[in-house]
Amino acid sequence: MAKYRNRLPQLDGGLFLSDGGIETTLIYLDGFELPYFAAFHLLRDETGTEGLRAYFRRHARVARAAGTGFIFESPTWRASPDWAAKLGYTPGKLEAANRRSIQMMHELRGEFETERSPMVVSGCIGPRGDGYVAGEAMNVKDAQAYHAPQIAIYAEEGADLITAITMTNINEAIGVTRAAQAAGMPVAISFTVETDGTLPAGDKLGDAIAAVDAATSRGPAYYMVNCAHPDHFADVLKGEWTKRIGGIRANASRCSHAELDVATELDAGNPDELGAQYRDLRARFPQINVLGGCCGTDHRHMEAISSACLEAA
Repeated sequence: MAKYRNRLPQLDGGLFLSDGGIETTLIYLDGFELPYFAAFHLLRDETGTEGLRAYFRRHARVARAAGTGFIFESPTWRASPDWAAKLGYTPGKLEAANRRSIQMMHELRGEFETERSPMVVSGCIGPRGDGYVAGEAMNVKDAQAYHAPQIAIYAEEGADLITAITMTNINEAIGVTRAAQAAGMPVAISFTVETDGTLPAGDKLGDAIAAVDAATSRGPAYYMVNCAHPDHFADVLKGEWTKRIGGIRANASRCSHAELDVATELDAGNPDELGAQYRDLRARFPQINVLGGCCGTDHRHMEAISSACLEAA
């Protein structure tokens, strides 16, 4: 059964950490092969499954040691039909992988959660296309239909929350939100932005948030920004719409998406510098309390982010 679905603890304040850049960590630091950046593919054998458990344990320990909350974000960013088909998954095997992913998050929560550190299970939804490139956007109806089966599985498996990561366009974000609403699930929408702070589709971040809110009666519980360095979006965070942003999952690297696409080495940036930038963003926007990482970040970055933000508090 879902533990926090009807009252997400992160909405009551307090700091909540999440994991870092799962795919870059698993590839560059842990030595796994992830075709199509599909972390869920590791569930196909025990070695990969243990690799995922070890990854999440490293991050959950950071939160528990710091006494913060934690978001267990399922490793399912690529666990949708189009991407899974490239890996040879039948619909039945894809459903089983999605269910197992949420079950693993529940198991890990049972291992790590304490009274000081509430831990939320989130079902991660990725874009139908590339998270770096807008591509050909679906209409809202098609986006809702495409993502609804995955969201329904997470609802059945007792996830507390749906989090859509690296949304590149407004239509898909609306479709995911409506699918979550239809399933009775709270949802967080996280947009990816380019080096100028705009979505890959060209929309301004504030306009995208306003459009999704208008089309869904302020459906998302909160919005996030991810897969960009703070230098890429800090200056565009101006206006009333910023009050809707509740989380950040920034890249360690200042590289553009085009540069990251062709990178052959990990750019881990500077964890302490990144932590200071998160601290500065929280000083400007105290409601931003869900803090994770994206490309190039790992548990060391989360330790630095946690330390900087807790020290400031």
